[in-house]
Amino acid sequence: MSPRIDMTPMVDLAFLLLTFFMLTTTFAKSYIMEITVPDKTNSIPVGPVLKASQVITLILGEKDKIYWYQGIADAEVNVTNYSVQGIHQVLEEKKNEIGQLHVMIKPATKSRYKNLVDVLDEMKDIKLTSYSLVTITPADEALIMKASL
Repeated sequence: MSPRIDMTPMVDLAFLLLTFFMLTTTFAKSYIMEITVPDKTNSIPVGPVLKASQVITLILGEKDKIYWYQGIADAEVNVTNYSVQGIHQVLEEKKNEIGQLHVMIKPATKSRYKNLVDVLDEMKDIKLTSYSLVTITPADEALIMKASL
């Protein structure tokens, strides 16, 4: 006769330990960036009237490039990146130059989500509170193509 070992108590202990550690573990906390969006109402909120010279448009392109221009008519498109000498410096200079600055952020279809988060972090670092997320238009895509050539 061969000896037989009863494994039932060991399996019970394994399941008890597994249950204990699952219930006492703290799960990873999600990090959330808070974005305030306006309420859905029929009335159009009236805010301060901005001049075209007070608006900067950031187009988030592919390969970690940012295309930006100031104003609307005959805009000269500039290209920068996400470094401290890049978009941070541009926004800091424009904030000091203009004062009441509004930034329009337009992510392109091939831009990464990380790029949007990086730009929103820059807005927070520079303490720019007036910005908006806008869908990119075909005119903006044409500006990107023109600037890339």
